[in-house]
Amino acid sequence: MEDKFKEMWVQQIEFIKLLQEKRGFPSCPVDIKTKQGQKFLKGLTHECMHELFEANQCLKNGKDHRVTDVKDFNYDDYIVELVDSFHYLLEIAIMSGVSLDEFYNSYMKKGIVNIKRINEGY
Repeated sequence: MEDKFKEMWVQQIEFIKLLQEKRGFPSCPVDIKTKQGQKFLKGLTHECMHELFEANQCLKNGKDHRVTDVKDFNYDDYIVELVDSFHYLLEIAIMSGVSLDEFYNSYMKKGIVNIKRINEGY
């Protein structure tokens, strides 16, 4: 699984390079301490959230007040929107200067904290 995650990470780096070449994307990483760098990352974060909202819109039965049960669910569209948001999430991390190892290690460490919290009644 780690190899698959690394492959996604590397693909996103290649996509960023393409955006830099073809779309005037800023150098990587942006300076996260500057206003310009933070504004750029905030824009990417908004795009990431937008994709999550689009995934959320696929969930027609998620409303407590809805009486009807919508049977039509497009699983493929749902996955596409989740993947779009994940692309942005990887891009945010990479453009922030986070390394693959830092991201992975922090993810695993936080997972242990989350499990501990549940087991201890948090």
